[in-house]
Amino acid sequence: MNSRDLAILEKLEKELSLKELQIKSLLTITQAINDNIPAPGLYSMYQNFLSWDMGIDTMALFIKDANLKWECVSQIDYKRTSYKKIVDQLLKFDRLHTVKEEDGEVLQDFDIIIPVYHKKEPIAYSIIGGIKTREDLYNKIQFITTITNIIAVAIENKRLFNRKLEQERLNKEIELARDVQKMLIPESLPKYEHYQLSSIYKPHSNIGGDYLDYIEFNKNKFAFCIADISGKGVPAALLMANFQAMIQSLIYQYRDLETFVFALNQAVYRITKSDKFITFFIAQVDMKKKTLTYVNAGHYPPLLVSGKNVRKLDSGCTVIGAFEKLPEIKEETISLEADSLILSFTDGLADLRNQDGEFFEDEKIESFALEHASKDVESFNEELLKEIDGFKGNTMYVDDIAILTCKIK
Repeated sequence: MNSRDLAILEKLEKELSLKELQIKSLLTITQAINDNIPAPGLYSMYQNFLSWDMGIDTMALFIKDANLKWECVSQIDYKRTSYKKIVDQLLKFDRLHTVKEEDGEVLQDFDIIIPVYHKKEPIAYSIIGGIKTREDLYNKIQFITTITNIIAVAIENKRLFNRKLEQERLNKEIELARDVQKMLIPESLPKYEHYQLSSIYKPHSNIGGDYLDYIEFNKNKFAFCIADISGKGVPAALLMANFQAMIQSLIYQYRDLETFVFALNQAVYRITKSDKFITFFIAQVDMKKKTLTYVNAGHYPPLLVSGKNVRKLDSGCTVIGAFEKLPEIKEETISLEADSLILSFTDGLADLRNQDGEFFEDEKIESFALEHASKDVESFNEELLKEIDGFKGNTMYVDDIAILTCKIK
C-alpha cells in the first residue's frame, strides 16, 4: 500500500471517527431532551459538545428567555460585549452566514453565525469563532447547525409548554375567582310594596372590580351600596371578597354611616397598605322617616330623581383604603318624596364610548333618568340596557359596568 492509499485510508478513518462522534453526541442530546433535562443542563451539554468534541475556540449562544428577552445562555471564551449591541447585529441574519469585515466590529471575533427560526421568528443565534482553519470544516458546520437547531427548538418547546401550564393555572384561578365573584354579587334584590331594587352587572373581562350589595335591617330600614375596586382580575376579586366580609361585619356594629365608613377604611387599609383603593357609595333608607342618609367615598355621584329634579349625591370623603385615617367624612341626610328614584353606577357607564368616540356623559345619564324615573326598577334597567347597547353599537365595553337602581314608592 503506497503513501497515497495510506493518506486516503487515514482520511476515511478520521471521517468515520467524526461521524461516530457526531452520532453519539446527537443521541446523547436527544436522549437528554426526551428525559426532560432542564435548560441549564442542555446549555452545558451544548458547550461541552462544541468545546471538546468539535474543538471550537469561541462560541456564544443567545436564546430568548420566558419574557422574550435575549440572553447569552452558553459561551466559550466569549469576550462579553453588550448583549443588545451584538443581538442588534445578529437580527439582520436569517440564514447561515460567514462573518465579513463589513458585518460590524462586535462580530469580528467570530467566523460563523447560525440563526434558528420558528414560524418566521428568530428564537436563537449561535456565533462560532476559531473554526475556519479546522479540518472538514463543512461537515462540522453542518453538524453544529443541526445540534444548535435541536437545542434551540427544544428550549422553545419548553418555553411554550411552560407558558401553556401557566395559562392553565391562571385560567383555573380566574375560574375560581369568577365563581367567588358570582357568589358576592346578589342574584336577586327585594321588590316590596314601598321600595324596589334592581341591578345590572356587565364585567369588562371574566373578572371585574365592581361590587354592589344590599343589607336589610328590618322591614322599614335597609341599606344599599356600590363600589369600584382598583385593578382587575384575581387580586380585585379577592379584595372584593374581603371587602364584602368587612361590610357585612361592620354595618351592624355602628349606628351612623360616618363611623361605619371610618372603620371600613381602617380595615381596608390594614390589608392593602394603600396599594389599592376603593371608591364606595353607601346609602341607608328609613321608610318610616322617609329619609335617605348616605356617604360617598370618592365614587361617581349617584343621582336622586324626585319629580323633575335631579340631585347628585356627592357628599362624603375621599376613597377607601388610600389613607390610614380618613381626614374628613360628611354624612348627609335627605328627605325622600314619593316615587323617588336613586340611580347609582360605576364609572364604566360614564366612560362608555360609541363608534364616534363620544362618551355616555353625565347629561345623557341625567336626561335618561328624568325621562324614565316613573317606571318600576326592572323596566327602568331594561330601558337603560337598550340605551347602552344602542349607544355603543359594535364597540366593546372599556370597563366594568355596575348599576344599582332603587325606587321609593
